[in-house]
Amino acid sequence: MNRILVIEDEEAISELIGMNLEAAGYTAVRILDGIAAQKWIEAYRRQRSKDAGEQIALALVDVMLPGRDGFALLEDLKQTGIPVIFLTAKSDVASRVNGLKSGAEDYIVKPFAVLELLARVEKVLERTGRGRDMLCIRNVKIFRREHRVTKNGVEIALKPMEYELLLLLASNRNVAFTRQQLLDQIWGGDYFGETRTVDVHIGCLRRKLDFHDVIRTIPKTGYRLED
Repeated sequence: MNRILVIEDEEAISELIGMNLEAAGYTAVRILDGIAAQKWIEAYRRQRSKDAGEQIALALVDVMLPGRDGFALLEDLKQTGIPVIFLTAKSDVASRVNGLKSGAEDYIVKPFAVLELLARVEKVLERTGRGRDMLCIRNVKIFRREHRVTKNGVEIALKPMEYELLLLLASNRNVAFTRQQLLDQIWGGDYFGETRTVDVHIGCLRRKLDFHDVIRTIPKTGYRLED
């Protein structure tokens, strides 16, 4: 399970991020100020030099932190090889360019939607080679590199869009998606078909994987995968 470091001084935002990361299947390590974060990173670097241990896959770092700001912490994190996504209320172009030029993988402006945050986390993990190669939901395993799905060890034949839909839901477990969000994510924003397409593909996944109680229908909204 990927561990993600959350360095955010606003307790409510930190808790919200941590809760949603945990719901999506990650482990969140939360720190609330820059000085504490610097000390944690130094201890982590010392520990990593002695043994492999469980690594941090990614850090979500607020730019404006008390004690030591996000730009300074970025230098500390780069020495440990931890990729960084900046979280900030500063939306001006200069700040965004500075963050990306300094070596951050991405830059998300507050306020942001949880779905956007999770999607960007997943993209950075994939781009940096830290994505989850295998996802497991009960007795179903999704092998991402092989684009293969098994149930109780037996391979299940899924159509391309069924596989992509399952992967999206499984990568963001316990997150509710609207039908339109699923259409945009899987079929693309220029798809002009009906949202009924999503219902049909969900029905196929439920039947093929016996996921009738795993992929939940959210009334007047869409669907959520629960594990």
